[in-house]
Amino acid sequence: MLNLIIVGYGKMGKLIEQKALEGGHKVSALVDPFATDELSLSGAEVYKSIADISPATLSNEDGSTVAIEFTRPDTAVANITTLAEIKVPTVVGTTGWYEQLPEVERVVEAAGSALLYASNFSIGVNLFYRVAAYTASLVRLFDGYDVGGLEIHHNKKADSPSGTAKTLVDWVGVATHGKKQTAVWDKLDRPPTPDELHFASLRVGSVPGIHSVIFDSASDTIELRHSARNREGFATGALFAAEWLVTNRSGVFTIDDALAGVLPNFD
Repeated sequence: MLNLIIVGYGKMGKLIEQKALEGGHKVSALVDPFATDELSLSGAEVYKSIADISPATLSNEDGSTVAIEFTRPDTAVANITTLAEIKVPTVVGTTGWYEQLPEVERVVEAAGSALLYASNFSIGVNLFYRVAAYTASLVRLFDGYDVGGLEIHHNKKADSPSGTAKTLVDWVGVATHGKKQTAVWDKLDRPPTPDELHFASLRVGSVPGIHSVIFDSASDTIELRHSARNREGFATGALFAAEWLVTNRSGVFTIDDALAGVLPNFD
């Protein structure tokens, strides 16, 4: 059983709380500076900041305490470093902060704490990465195919392109063995060069997340798509990662580390 600290009590935080309780876990504290005085589903107190949580609540003597952080790019790094310094293992689903990853890694390792981050915790998305990469590895063997992509998210999403799109492009780019070395995220006022992979973003309505990879030739098109119906897959995957992290309590990890014992190696 996990002893959870949920940082960010918006839609994702509330869904993680619900799924945690359904899974038999305990939610000890919720953190959100903008949360109202409404009662939480779990009955846990909602704090304005991590610093307000009592040491007793943060105690990790039995090794079951873990934080799950889903906030915003401009607050994630401060949350991660604060949790690292008090040695609370942390699963982070916030994206848009990865340019500060080297600094975060130094803090986590110096504190002897643990961090697991991912651009997307959905198990389906992580399978999709591998399907897209395998397809790219096949397509690259034949002349005439080009590759590009599109991601669509709700109009409240704070970053563009999505972290999922960036990870997807990394998987596909590696699988092309150098044919696609450069991702282009902005609009193009010129034809892309042969080594560029153009990936577009659209923000509209309430879309939870759609990611498509397109392999196109003069004669046909192969299109792979992952569509999230709701946020439940993200919450379930984050809890899966938290369960794994409490048994691997020192270092910096990604969702691939947690999945390594379940999925075959991609070759």
